[in-house]
Amino acid sequence: MRLHYREYGSYSDQHPTLIFLHGLLGSSANWHSLARGLADTFHILVPDLRNHGRSPHDDDVSYAALARDLTQLIDEQGLESALLIGHSMGGKAAMWLALEQSELVAGLVVVDIAPVAYPNRFGEIYEALHAVDQAHIGSRAEADAILAGYLDEEALRQFLLQNLHRVGGAWEWRMNLPALTRGMSEIVGFSVHNQLAYTGPTLFIHGGQSDYLQPEAKPVIRRLFPHARVRAIPQAGHWVYAEQPQAFSALLGEFLDKF
Repeated sequence: MRLHYREYGSYSDQHPTLIFLHGLLGSSANWHSLARGLADTFHILVPDLRNHGRSPHDDDVSYAALARDLTQLIDEQGLESALLIGHSMGGKAAMWLALEQSELVAGLVVVDIAPVAYPNRFGEIYEALHAVDQAHIGSRAEADAILAGYLDEEALRQFLLQNLHRVGGAWEWRMNLPALTRGMSEIVGFSVHNQLAYTGPTLFIHGGQSDYLQPEAKPVIRRLFPHARVRAIPQAGHWVYAEQPQAFSALLGEFLDKF
C-alpha cells in the first residue's frame, strides 16, 4: 500500500530520516508544527496511516499490516533505516516494526502508549462518528452539533472533525470508519512473539496525567526494549505533544541530539 505522506526538510547523510506516526482517528496533520520545527536539521516523513487521512482504505487494520506499509515507505524512499516517532496507535505500529525488523529502525520514540493490550475506550466516540455518518449533514457545524450530543469535550470534537471533508457536494469521513470499528480488538491489542526484543535506542514519553502507561507495563517495556528510557511530562494527558509542546520538544530534542 502506498501511503500518502507529508515531507519536510532534505535528506542528509549526517542524520537519520524521521518518520512521525499519528494515532487512531488522526492524520499526518497532527504532527505538522513539530515536524516543521525540526525540518532545518532532519529529513522528515509524516504519513497518513492506512484507513486514515488521504491514504488508501483496506479491511486489514492489524499492526502487521501497518508495519508492512512503513517498510514499503522506507524502501520507496531508498532508506536503509529511519527513526520512528509514534503516538498511541502510531506508537504501536512503530514498536511492531522495531520488534519484527529491527534493522529498519535507527531509533524509536513511543508517545503515551505501551506494548500491551488496552480496554476499548472508543465506544462512545464511534457511536458519535456513526451518528454523523448516517445523518446526511449539510455543514461542519451540523456535524459538530451531532457529535456534541455524545461528546462534551470540544477539543476532542474538533480533532475528530479534521477528518470530515466534502466529496461531490456531500460530507464524508476520510477515515475508513467501518473497518476501524470492526477492527478495534486488534487496534487496542498488541501481541508479539516473546523472544523478540529491540535493542536500539528507545524513548517512551508519556503524559503525567494520562493513564495509558501504567506501572505494570514497565516490566514489559524493559523486556521488549531493554535500552528504553521512560519519561513523564507533568500536566499532560494522552495528547502530550499537543498539550505540552515545549516540554515534549525538549525531551525529543535531547534524544535526537544523539543522532
